[in-house]
Amino acid sequence: MHFSKLSAASAILSIVAASPAEYESLEKRGLAFKVDQTVSKTKILSGPAAVNAVYGKYHKEAPSDVKAAAAANTGTVAANPEEYDSEYLCPVTVGGQLLNLDFDTGSSDLWVFSSLLPANERTGHSIYTPSKSSTSKLESGETWDISYGDGSGARGIIYADTVVIGAVTVTSQAVEAATSVSTQFTEDTDNDGLVGFAFDSINTASPNKVQTWFGNAMSKLAAPVFTANLKKGKPGNYNFGYINSAEYTGAITYVPVSTANGFWEFTGDGYAVGSGAFVSSSTDAIADTGTTLLYLPTTWVSAYYAKVSGASYNSGQGGYTFPCSATLPSFTVGIGSGRFTIPGTYINYAPVSSTVCFGGIQRNTGIGFSIYGDIFLKAVFAIFDQSVPRLGFAAKPQ
Repeated sequence: MHFSKLSAASAILSIVAASPAEYESLEKRGLAFKVDQTVSKTKILSGPAAVNAVYGKYHKEAPSDVKAAAAANTGTVAANPEEYDSEYLCPVTVGGQLLNLDFDTGSSDLWVFSSLLPANERTGHSIYTPSKSSTSKLESGETWDISYGDGSGARGIIYADTVVIGAVTVTSQAVEAATSVSTQFTEDTDNDGLVGFAFDSINTASPNKVQTWFGNAMSKLAAPVFTANLKKGKPGNYNFGYINSAEYTGAITYVPVSTANGFWEFTGDGYAVGSGAFVSSSTDAIADTGTTLLYLPTTWVSAYYAKVSGASYNSGQGGYTFPCSATLPSFTVGIGSGRFTIPGTYINYAPVSSTVCFGGIQRNTGIGFSIYGDIFLKAVFAIFDQSVPRLGFAAKPQ
């Protein structure tokens, strides 16, 4: 991934694109609305399972200790918002049927649990039943298949149907109805599928690619933009078509996005640990609401945990762990001219035992790029602007 190849045209568009104030005024000229996260997941992946899943998502070979640690762990831990953190889902209506879906800026498929699955694979899930929808239409010969490097996956067939998110109704949206899903997905009974908000090029539909829900919805919106206001320990929200100035403070830092790989891809510019000096260092990165942790270069991660009493790389867990009683320093990342601080409390992801906890910052070894997941995104107000495209980040009100 090389951002030096971004065109001069993109740079010019970045200058002339609408300001936040202009986006707010655009609400009068098209749809602009808020979608609250409403459903708390009762379980989250254990630390080793979360790391292993990321390698699978991006089709990379996980280090042997990560694979072994994931295999040795049960896979999930109870979500306790007061002590650690939980993940939240959003309501989406598909063919008139309400499902709880994960909004994922790291993928481009809209896939759902469906009545086409064997009974044992849909137990506990809300499902999409095409025959109950008066607007469903089977797309003959069209299939989809998401397979991950860790052996998990889902596949099925495609219907065109009406999908409603917030105030926007998209008709004839490609809905990928699952006919088979792996155990990793079936056990996550809170989650009925996902909505991908990355770019169309990485959609898995075959033989014909399909457009994402946001791609189809953009013409109905006041502006081709959505924002993520994720929060720690409580539900956040997504806004579509506008930027709500009440959800951020200070200036917005915009950076150009490369769509060459289908992701919201940008350059990270360095870090600081606690009150320490800022270290300039470049990393290719993506902003991914569908990834829980923050994956960074080894030197960045080592520098952070060197300041955490009792922390070490635990090969038995496939990642950095530390005493749960440890006081964690904050971690600041540089993006363009902006500096964004993640509170230390956000970096305690989940318990390994009653005394040992798993870190929310981990190494990106073998992935090929950094992933700014929810550990980071919960600390900022994030703007996904497809008009250029570009990403914007701002601090949250205290």
